[in-house]
Amino acid sequence: MTTFPAFVVRKSSTGDVSVQVEQLSRDDLPAGEVLIEVAYSSLNYKDALASRGHPGVVQSFPHVPGIDCAGRVVESSSPDWQPGQEVLVTGYELGASHWGGYSQFVRVPAEWVVAMPPGLDARGAMIYGTAGFTAAQCVAALQHHGITPDRREVLVTGATGGVGIVALAILAKLGYRVSAVSGKPEFYDLLRKVGAVETLSREALADESDRPLLKARWVGAVDTVGGRPLANIVRSIEHRGCVAACGLVAGDQVPLTVYPFLLRGVTLAGIDSAKCPRDSRLEMWRRLAGEWRVELPEELVTTVDLKGLPERIEAILAGKVAGRTLVVPRAE
Repeated sequence: MTTFPAFVVRKSSTGDVSVQVEQLSRDDLPAGEVLIEVAYSSLNYKDALASRGHPGVVQSFPHVPGIDCAGRVVESSSPDWQPGQEVLVTGYELGASHWGGYSQFVRVPAEWVVAMPPGLDARGAMIYGTAGFTAAQCVAALQHHGITPDRREVLVTGATGGVGIVALAILAKLGYRVSAVSGKPEFYDLLRKVGAVETLSREALADESDRPLLKARWVGAVDTVGGRPLANIVRSIEHRGCVAACGLVAGDQVPLTVYPFLLRGVTLAGIDSAKCPRDSRLEMWRRLAGEWRVELPEELVTTVDLKGLPERIEAILAGKVAGRTLVVPRAE
């Protein structure tokens, strides 16, 4: 194939940002030791921002979004990877400063590539994607800080989003009792199907008081939203509890005192995925393919091609997407 499709973001001399499916050649791709034919990518909030040319995500134009991809190696100048190997890439600079997975082919540095774990295929890996990888790190952080299933309930916010739904599923599989927060009541039945013992509206975290501590309600939490809700969660965590924080859709400011940390010994664990050390990265994928493997209801998995991406991007920016969206970048 001399050319292949890619979802390209361009910025005009007047600052206008546009997106369209274009035909590229391998010579157009950025440098890297490994060329991968992409079977699946996925749609994340960061990808939606990249499609708008958000300066906090995209450094230069033209740009191809897609912070995840899975497929097979086509060419490699690295001895670590051979043509035909099934692989995945998440994080690093993929889809940010480096062209990403919304392309039938990607070229990346060899050290970014992860061998497909036994028990997963490209579709399964991208149902997880960065969202599932982040969720796994959140669960690992709770476990590391002694949050066990025999204690009080664990809270998951943004529970219909990619991180939230996978975190809920993993925690439920491991025996935790999970309270799920979502602003989409039409999905509460699905959240209970995935494993939530309780579903809560966003108003459950709407306390506007300036009290340094609130009544202890949860032993731990996976928070995907940040802002005031995160502050209220931290104030509501019982003694020696832990909150794994990985999002900011509700704001990047957290109005807190130090009292939850000093009087209750609460841990606030920040979760970063893009630059996760390789040993930890491989361990998370091993768990996701093994003892933590979960199957989401098909109602929570949507598949689109590159032409269908713009509509889905608008939906995720409007907060109307639940679950995971897979992206198939292959030519017809």
